[in-house]
Amino acid sequence: MAVSSTNNTSHCDHLAIKNNHIWTGVCFILVVALLYHIFGKKKVMYLLDYTCYKPPYSCRTPMSLYAEYIEQDDQFDDDSVAFQIKVLEKSGFSDETSIAPSLFRVPITKSLSFNKDEAKTVIFSLVRELLDKCSIRPKAIDILIVNSSTFSATPSLTAMVVNKFKMRSNIISFNLSGMGCSAGIISIGLARDLLRVHRNSLALILSTEFMSMNWYTGTNRSMLLSNCLFRMGGAAILMSSRCQDRKKAKYTLQHLVRTSIARDDISYACIHQQEDEANKTGISISRNILSVAGEAMKANMAMLGPKVLPFSQQLHYVMFLFLQKMKVLDKSRLYVPDFRQAFEHFCIHTGGKAVILAIEKRLKLKTEDVEASKMTLYRFGNTSSSSIWYELSYMEAKGRIRKGERVWQLAFGSGFKCNSAVWKCVRSDIGRDESNAWSDRIHMYPVDVPDIRKM
Repeated sequence: MAVSSTNNTSHCDHLAIKNNHIWTGVCFILVVALLYHIFGKKKVMYLLDYTCYKPPYSCRTPMSLYAEYIEQDDQFDDDSVAFQIKVLEKSGFSDETSIAPSLFRVPITKSLSFNKDEAKTVIFSLVRELLDKCSIRPKAIDILIVNSSTFSATPSLTAMVVNKFKMRSNIISFNLSGMGCSAGIISIGLARDLLRVHRNSLALILSTEFMSMNWYTGTNRSMLLSNCLFRMGGAAILMSSRCQDRKKAKYTLQHLVRTSIARDDISYACIHQQEDEANKTGISISRNILSVAGEAMKANMAMLGPKVLPFSQQLHYVMFLFLQKMKVLDKSRLYVPDFRQAFEHFCIHTGGKAVILAIEKRLKLKTEDVEASKMTLYRFGNTSSSSIWYELSYMEAKGRIRKGERVWQLAFGSGFKCNSAVWKCVRSDIGRDESNAWSDRIHMYPVDVPDIRKM
């Protein structure tokens, strides 16, 4: 009997140890699952809302008025005047594009105070409008990012915003400069990375460019181009990583891809701020810009494609490469996937009408796919890094964005860079908004714009 009791005790002890191991394993799995849920789960980045700057009517620059000002300015010779007018005639601009008030002076006078006045006018208006639109207090902003490529003041533009709106002393702020027209997407990428670290936070991004200090008054034609292409504008974007903002958000950030081909000397010098022979500062735009932009876009699409294209398109690409390797197809041929299967809407940077037409042809897009880009160029001109937001605003004003649809923002910048951002609409009630920069006359668009290839 004693032996039997001992055996039963040993058996019970064995079962208890086995049960303990099972419970330990279950607890371990639950802890791992909980840690994955907290730290490993992909954090969703929300775009709550955005706004685009609408210049006042007094800043409007009709072609005839622009021609009159540069003809009266003795700093331009006759050839420089004729060249600028010719470029404007082919620009795809309307008479509604705007420049800063300081540039209406004859002769044109550049000064730091004029540039600061322009910055305050645009930035303060954007911040005030967006915060009111979202019912957000300035002190609720955790992260502030301002990008302006060619104007970097001291104190910084971010400090200027913090001072004006009395934001918190522990706000995380960044001032980006020298990043070109693609800086807006770079700012979005920076905000995304910061929001991943600083959870349950709000990020305010201000994407703009200022012309007052960068107006070129010399005779170098490659530097005169910037006078003809760039116009007054800006955009403010509010992003969030807060779970409670899920139902209020308009879009979620799906992908962001940045590519730079600055290692190549020709690409690096394609858009360059420099001094001419008379020591006048301006931004030189090379004739190689279309070919350089094509190479940068090719590199960007190679990285973006596998993330967004359906399997069938990726299979076609693999087969194309295989046939090229087997010498069935010429190696000089380029395969361009059908990105219309990945995106419903396209926001192509308004670098110029020639740039838009080249991308339309290369990606085999339809006329309606580039309508927003052409109309933004027509009404607002090239507003640098903010142009892609005017395009998205155009499509919203037209009521074309539906829940579940994807938007591809594509921008180019000096360096040379090509950057992409992919957004997915998560709200079903995106419609016309009175604060939309297009709301006053969206019924008038699209309009016919003369084809520069026939001029």
